[in-house]
Amino acid sequence: MGVDMAVLIRAKRVDRKIRDLAKQNGETLTEAVEKAVDDRLTATAPKRKGRVDRVGLAQLIAEIDALPRRNEHLSDDEIVGYNDEGHFD
Repeated sequence: MGVDMAVLIRAKRVDRKIRDLAKQNGETLTEAVEKAVDDRLTATAPKRKGRVDRVGLAQLIAEIDALPRRNEHLSDDEIVGYNDEGHFD
């Protein structure tokens, strides 16, 4: 489909880091670079301005809902500290 491309790494320290990473993980140089780039892209994904990440929000809500509940005998209002009149105690 595409043309194979080569990447030239001129900095010896960077070349050494790539080789160390590949060896440490039992990968080829290409695999090590690809995974490192994928990890960095994921970690630095551009933030959308003005839009809600509905999928991310749904995942976060699911994670929070899956947390063990403490003080199950108390209502949410009691946990927050509201009394029967809607005021903090």
